[in-house]
Amino acid sequence: MAEAIQVVTTAATKADAQAIATAVVTKRLAACAQVMGPITSTYWWQGKIETADEWLCVMKSRQDLYEELEQTIRQAHPYEVPEILAFPVVLGSQDYLEWMDHELAQAVDGGQ
Repeated sequence: MAEAIQVVTTAATKADAQAIATAVVTKRLAACAQVMGPITSTYWWQGKIETADEWLCVMKSRQDLYEELEQTIRQAHPYEVPEILAFPVVLGSQDYLEWMDHELAQAVDGGQ
């Protein structure tokens, strides 16, 4: 089984976050995507501190699918510089990890 990862991004609206979630799950680049929020983000942008309400999108995937997953997020994302961070899944329920692997295998196998 390939290494499981969790990938996160944020978006300004729930609709944008949901569009990203739908795009990556439809392409089977993520077995599951969750949209949460609103959250409040504070960050540096163009030399000053900004604060904004955003929506968090958390995607469950595999490391071998990361490049295509990132590209799909970028295509669907309205931000100039979107947050796209991947974290390794160190441990998890074996049943859940097997389910993820099965669903993500469909991307490689062409949906078979």
